[in-house]
Amino acid sequence: MTAYTVGVDFGTLSGRAVVVRVSDGEEMGSAVHEYEHGVIERTLPATGKRLRPDWALQDPADYVAVLRTAVPEAVAAAGIDPGDVIGIATDFTACTVLPALADGTPLCQLAAFTGRPHAYAKLWKHHAAQPQADRINELAHRRGEPWIDRYGGKISSEWQFAKALQVLEEDPEVYARTERWIEAADWIIWQLCGVETRNACTAGYKGILQDGEYPSADYLAELNPAFEDFASTRLAHPISALGERAGGLTAEAASWTGLPEGIAVAVGNVDAHVTSPAARAVGPGQMLLVMGTSTCHVMNSSSRAAVPGICGVVDGGILAGLYGYEAGQSGVGDIFGWFVDNGVPPYVHDQARESGVSVHDLLSQEAAAQPVGGHGLIALDWQSGNRSVLVDHHLSGVIAGLTLATRPFEIYKALIEATAFGTRKIVETFEAAGVPVTEFVAAGGLKRNPLVMQIYADVLRRPISVASSEQAPALGSAIHAAVAAGAYPDVATASEAMGRVEKDVWQPNSPDADVYDRLYAEYAELHDYFGLGAGKALHRLRAIRDEAFRPSSGREVSGSVVSGAGE
Repeated sequence: MTAYTVGVDFGTLSGRAVVVRVSDGEEMGSAVHEYEHGVIERTLPATGKRLRPDWALQDPADYVAVLRTAVPEAVAAAGIDPGDVIGIATDFTACTVLPALADGTPLCQLAAFTGRPHAYAKLWKHHAAQPQADRINELAHRRGEPWIDRYGGKISSEWQFAKALQVLEEDPEVYARTERWIEAADWIIWQLCGVETRNACTAGYKGILQDGEYPSADYLAELNPAFEDFASTRLAHPISALGERAGGLTAEAASWTGLPEGIAVAVGNVDAHVTSPAARAVGPGQMLLVMGTSTCHVMNSSSRAAVPGICGVVDGGILAGLYGYEAGQSGVGDIFGWFVDNGVPPYVHDQARESGVSVHDLLSQEAAAQPVGGHGLIALDWQSGNRSVLVDHHLSGVIAGLTLATRPFEIYKALIEATAFGTRKIVETFEAAGVPVTEFVAAGGLKRNPLVMQIYADVLRRPISVASSEQAPALGSAIHAAVAAGAYPDVATASEAMGRVEKDVWQPNSPDADVYDRLYAEYAELHDYFGLGAGKALHRLRAIRDEAFRPSSGREVSGSVVSGAGE
């Protein structure tokens, strides 16, 4: 028989399933299911109460709905016999983490906690734990903790420990009831095979697991005495390597998906890291840019080094036998979308509608026609904070050079350039630390925008290859499913057979690259002034904003503001 696997990619707003032929990686059919609750960042659905700034939650029931809908729809679209499917694997945004009972029940599904924000899954872009992250970092450096350098010197507010400490300190009742603090990447595998597992990728990059150990109980107790047993109780579980079989599909999960009971379920993984084999970007020095709402930069290396401001370096974090590095930008496509939704005047929307194109496409066409540097602008890409290399989510966006003659497409172009400059800053930091980047491969939705890709090639002064698949994370998951099912001996071999890439699609234009060198110098100066130097204006503005939403401010705020217990 012809064998197939299913890969399921759980994104920020939706989940997508792809059916893949094991022999050659051909994608036979796919389907997408939008989350009913999307991103919960303004009001809690259960109560209607307003959340504080920087919150981003999700309802785990939306994840199960993807299994019930997208998977059977993808199989139907593929026109195959479900009995020919030999395995299923998933990937997730990270760090997207939730509190659960020992049997895997999310706390938000308990009647006592449906109105408590801290009982819900905290999405990767939940940045309200920055004060806790600051304390985690300060104490780690003061104590000389050896693991801090593996994360570029800073733990992000996006990661597991900062988010868990926020729960403890803002809603101790939810924290006390939490028996498992688990990545959604692992929780969804639990739902599929009935077995709790913890994957090496999220544990290493998001859970501060290095050399088989979490931060010590002494360290955690110094952060907060009630946090002392966090790792030994709520995280403690054997770690599984990527591509391993987590278990067999349960009867219940088989009824959801329409797939055969007992087929292989692969260990969970992260959307960016699982994409590497889909794009054949698994060799040392091949940096994969997974470009969507945010961008993750992942790359293997044969050696381990301390790279400032990275998200982590993990042995086997992407591929067994190599050190996997991760860096990233918290906002990329999200920034472009924010501008289109909130900064583009009606006449532009009218023009796009009349031309039969999207606003993004119209702005891109107009921006491409303007010579590089013609807008006189420079921007900082921090509308969602800075993940790398500053690791500071109290930073915010900046646009300099605006005049009364500035037009919408010029701002749009400056925002794209800012994200490209942010990537160049990351690459320069890697290479200055002795970790060479020899090739760039792009995946994700933004690879389809010619303006974006050409700007990146010019700013980086390097060719950029492109992952062939439009659903590269899901394909990467399907590759891991094939390994878990025994069709291939390892992920590297499966990648060679099932992965696809178009080499050097985008080439740098030297005259434009010369101008971008000059613009990047301006970006770098603003980057260091606002991010590292005495110019703490962005932090002060954030503090003023936060004070305005505190009940003690004495100011009238529309809607009740809720953070912890929801009082």
